[in-house]
Amino acid sequence: MLLVIGSALLVVAVVLLPLALIALRRWHRQRGLAMLLPSAVAEHEGRRVTLTGVAAPGPAGAVESGLAGVECVWHGHEVLRHYRPLARGRADGQVGERTCDSIADYGSDDLFGLVGEGRPGDAQRIFVDPAGTEPREAELCLKRQVGRPQPGVAAAADDLLPRVRGRISGVFRGETIEFEYREWIIRTGAPVRVTGRVHTREGRVVLAGSDEDPLTIEHGVVDRATRVSPRRTEALGVSVGFLFCAIVGTALVLIGLSVG
Repeated sequence: MLLVIGSALLVVAVVLLPLALIALRRWHRQRGLAMLLPSAVAEHEGRRVTLTGVAAPGPAGAVESGLAGVECVWHGHEVLRHYRPLARGRADGQVGERTCDSIADYGSDDLFGLVGEGRPGDAQRIFVDPAGTEPREAELCLKRQVGRPQPGVAAAADDLLPRVRGRISGVFRGETIEFEYREWIIRTGAPVRVTGRVHTREGRVVLAGSDEDPLTIEHGVVDRATRVSPRRTEALGVSVGFLFCAIVGTALVLIGLSVG
């Protein structure tokens, strides 16, 4: 009887073995994707994925923001020209309520890294190509207004204008009141969620977007604590079942043979 039960358990173990290997492989892939391991993310090449981690320097290291000079992994700035437009229907030379135009808008396009939370900053990383993307809720690190010079009045030196990157353009209408500079950054270690398509470039795994399929970067996003992964539960359940059947079945077969 023991020999029959043991043999049956061994048959079940043989059936469970490939299922256990498949379940363990699936769990390993899911875990690698959650930890942002390049090898795991590379398996999704050509597909659109959403990854959450912390920002890290890109291939060239940390960069310096254009206006404030703050160390970061991404930076962007905008210049607003505040002015009073000429009022229509009034005598020539009269002006109306103040308004503003954007005359410069820049965002860095250097690759920056993304590593899994809790992993060391120098660990292997996924890279993000932010070209043409404006991160959501990026940190505002600079907001300064510089007035235009007035006759007989000392004006603050505009040391930011020479540091503006990109082209300054626009129709300079009406009476200029002041220029406003704003700059946003993503610092090293900031939590970031990125959604984009997986590519491999020169051996690097990169998330990027296109005009038809834009990349999204959400700054300051932290995933809530998740329940136990279904893949992990599946892998552990099938593996425990295989080990139980293999060990108990072997023991019963040996006991049955010795008794017989």
